[in-house]
Amino acid sequence: QVQLVESGGGLVQPGGSLRLSCAASGITFEMYTMRWYRQAPGKQRELVANITKGGSTNYADSVKGRFTISRDNAENTAYLRMNSLKPEDTAVYYCNALLITSNYWGQGTQVTVSS
Repeated sequence: QVQLVESGGGLVQPGGSLRLSCAASGITFEMYTMRWYRQAPGKQRELVANITKGGSTNYADSVKGRFTISRDNAENTAYLRMNSLKPEDTAVYYCNALLITSNYWGQGTQVTVSS
């Protein structure tokens, strides 16, 4: 059974930082491209960052320079380090694992940026 379990969300003030984790089980983790998406209320889900099995990364323009995606294949875990958080970063953040036609999602973790 495939599971992706996100953690690390919460309430943070503008300018603060959070680190999200995505613990994977039931997949050959090192073969998968790992992605972080987010969905704000009333908006479509958007791709925030991805990291390939080889470690190449890409980011949405809105988070470049502030967010860093990484992975630890030994721990079957992907991370999203978020710095200089803004109120517009408020959303539910979802972890995604992709390998050709295999596509798995976590349950999401809420990130709220507010003073």
